[in-house]
Amino acid sequence: MGHPAEVEVLSKALSGIGVDEKSLVSILTKSHHEHKISIRRGCSQLFFEDERQFERWNDDAIKTLKGEFKRFKNAVVLSLMHPWERDARLLKKALKKGPQQYGVIIEIACTRSSEELLGARKAYHSLFERSIEEDLAAHIKGSERKLLVALVSAYRYEGPKVKGDTAKSEAKALLNAIKNADKRRLIEDEEVIRILTTRSKPHLKEVYEQFKKICGKSITELSCS
Repeated sequence: MGHPAEVEVLSKALSGIGVDEKSLVSILTKSHHEHKISIRRGCSQLFFEDERQFERWNDDAIKTLKGEFKRFKNAVVLSLMHPWERDARLLKKALKKGPQQYGVIIEIACTRSSEELLGARKAYHSLFERSIEEDLAAHIKGSERKLLVALVSAYRYEGPKVKGDTAKSEAKALLNAIKNADKRRLIEDEEVIRILTTRSKPHLKEVYEQFKKICGKSITELSCS
């Protein structure tokens, strides 16, 4: 019979919230037929007896479990990849899935260093024999295309120097763009795209601080109001 502690460990490992690979391997590799019967009976969220007293799995629970195993596998594979290849494949996958995954493109473009982003673009070229800029321009038809292409093409200055006067001028430009957003969507505004895709992170931080000084609200508060 399966030990209650083992059943509890397996239940947690197969709960659908992640996968505890170590516990599964440790318990199941030493299990025999009778032992597995008791384990199945202990994992009632996964297995049950139907009206014919046939022991079967819960289709919905197993579907969720398979998804968790797939996520675990993907996480392991991605962690082993060269970071440039990982980002290139994530970019390709996001493009295939469409607008609901464009956030992945933005995250990679905005969180990687200039060298890392350049490396991802090189990897994309090697893997798919196309440039990421080419694929973005070809597949994205909406108003966000210009901004996304510019973001992945960026090679930002990453030093600490910030020009206060320039930051103040660009804060005013962003404020003017937000005020005129009813005439043109912000992500289509040339000045907004230029500022967001070419300036360093310290510079953008200064722009946002200047913006708040000018109008008394953060750029997020004003653009969402």
